[in-house]
Amino acid sequence: MIQSDTIKLLRECDAGIKMGVASIDDVLSHVQSEDLNKKLTRCKQEHEKLQQEVNQLLSDYKDEGKNPNPIAKSMSWMKTNMKLSMEDTDATIADLMTDGCNMGVKSLNRYLNQYKAADEVSKDITKRLIHLEQTLTSDIRDYL
Repeated sequence: MIQSDTIKLLRECDAGIKMGVASIDDVLSHVQSEDLNKKLTRCKQEHEKLQQEVNQLLSDYKDEGKNPNPIAKSMSWMKTNMKLSMEDTDATIADLMTDGCNMGVKSLNRYLNQYKAADEVSKDITKRLIHLEQTLTSDIRDYL
């Protein structure tokens, strides 16, 4: 049970990190503020560091990980492009990123509760990912 829950939690982190990186990539070229650009870039880099840890652990378990749900990814991309086509501002980007982070935090907390038997290493990674999302939300509030 521990190994099963650990792998499932790591898979959800894997998908969440990929979704976060893709979302940041979708908006970076639209960012006008150098400060916002730095915050998003730093967050993306932190996501990529966590991705390496997750990939290594999944590899140790001989698991290939998980990609984000294609429908969720497509819907996110469409929402981003539609909103930016109507109002291409840093406020719009901050709003989109805040929504995405809030959804990520909610999902990751649900998975932490669902996979209680996961090992402490995978729980720690999940908590660090949650903290990263919450920090970005806080850091970009001034742009809303």
